Amino acid sequence: MDPDASKLDEERAAFDRLQKKFAGQYRRVFSDPLHPRTIVVLPSLTLDQNVLSGISGVHHYEERMLCLLLLLKFPKARVIYLSSQPIADEIIDYYLHLLPGVPHRHAAKRLTLFPCHDVSSRPLTTKILERPRLLSRIKGLIDDPATTHMVCFNVSPLERRLAVELGIPIYGCDPDLLPIGSKSGGRKLFREAGVTIPDGFEDLRDAKDVSVALAELKARYPAMRKAVVKLNEGFSGEGNALFNFDHLSQGAGLSRSIEEQLHTLKFEAGSMNWETYSGKIGEMGAIVEVFIGGRDKRSPSCQFRIDPLGALNFISTHDQVLGGSGGQVFLGCTFPADPAYCASLQEEGLKAAKALKDKGVLGRFGVDFITQRHGDTWTHHAIEINLRKGGTTHPFTMLQFLTAGHYDTDQGQYFTPDGRSRFYYATDNLESSNYRGLTPEDLIDFSVRNGFHFDGATQRGIVFHLIGALSEFGKLGAICIAESAPQAVDLYRDMVSRLEHENTANDENANSPAS
Repeated sequence: MDPDASKLDEERAAFDRLQKKFAGQYRRVFSDPLHPRTIVVLPSLTLDQNVLSGISGVHHYEERMLCLLLLLKFPKARVIYLSSQPIADEIIDYYLHLLPGVPHRHAAKRLTLFPCHDVSSRPLTTKILERPRLLSRIKGLIDDPATTHMVCFNVSPLERRLAVELGIPIYGCDPDLLPIGSKSGGRKLFREAGVTIPDGFEDLRDAKDVSVALAELKARYPAMRKAVVKLNEGFSGEGNALFNFDHLSQGAGLSRSIEEQLHTLKFEAGSMNWETYSGKIGEMGAIVEVFIGGRDKRSPSCQFRIDPLGALNFISTHDQVLGGSGGQVFLGCTFPADPAYCASLQEEGLKAAKALKDKGVLGRFGVDFITQRHGDTWTHHAIEINLRKGGTTHPFTMLQFLTAGHYDTDQGQYFTPDGRSRFYYATDNLESSNYRGLTPEDLIDFSVRNGFHFDGATQRGIVFHLIGALSEFGKLGAICIAESAPQAVDLYRDMVSRLEHENTANDENANSPAS
């Protein structure tokens, strides 16, 4: 037997043993808020690095999982947070001060930060595995593997290897199931579950496959002007591209004409080109789908969790805010989804979630849709499964930690323990060159002085994230929590307006003769 294959089989078997033990830990530890526990937070974006490179300030996206510092609300919990580079003390303090009912100093004693001091464009998990001394220090802090688990942004074979090295389970999906979450795998699962999907083709391996699929779609829908090509392992819309059929005449040579024009694809990732994209098709595969257009079109999603005991939990619904050249890149979201279609959206999402449960999926995942209005009804087309944390994960996690409320699926609303409704508008993409040079301390000062800082008494306000990207990239994330969806959006707009005004005023003061 191939030594590498034998080693991989041993690793899989060891991981399987860890995951099977996790059910007992979950039953014993998770139900008791006073039980000692250790959570290793691994925010590694173990995804295609070429696609990631087009995202501004991407190495700061590891900060999105800082919301899990609020797990320190459990008085005997310890959190080990791993990162590529050191996270500023001001940012850590900002999160710890959000903890309800726990003194900052008490929480800080139970938090350990392990930076790799490496900002290279490689997954954080790779950096940790390359540092045996760091790995040993992490392992040394795990007093009891039977009460310890790891939480990851996504789980690939790299995270599986790290879990085996540390001897702890992962609250996430076995990487052997990842093909289900690819674009091709998602389309197949949706069909099995009886969920409507856009017409199209999957399992495409090269440019010829793509051109033949596009030609077939055009033959089915002669009036169709655009179709979308998606890389199997693309994420947040960054692996998507639009093909325009204008100026191409139908006929026997359509497939060849399309293949000759594939270099004209409009890529959502600004740094992408056809040479790189075609290589990615050969590497990971692709799909082609009808592009669903129209003015009355939305992009909602459903989030679920399957726990180690096999229970399926409905977590939330969102309406995604999309942008980019083709309107397919995730920019933010509103919570919850529009009540006009929330109930029917939940029904469709639940079909897919039950099918994923039957496949053995564990942890959080999301199902994305495109929803169209036809008169008084809304039609949902499932387009993607995310077997990982997504852009909707950290906003909802933060809302839950801050308010201790719950999402009511019957009403499609979120309620605090005293029955108050809460909504939010969240984004990872508040970006302006005017913000460059602002430090974390500047942002926190701005938030407090303008009354934006989240107030536990009123259960209202703004929580910022991606704060580390602010000074260098002028980029920031925000979760704006309010009593209604319009108020959450107004809160966001007010914050942006004041932030722009304040920074402009500061620039003018700095350049004035008196300064």
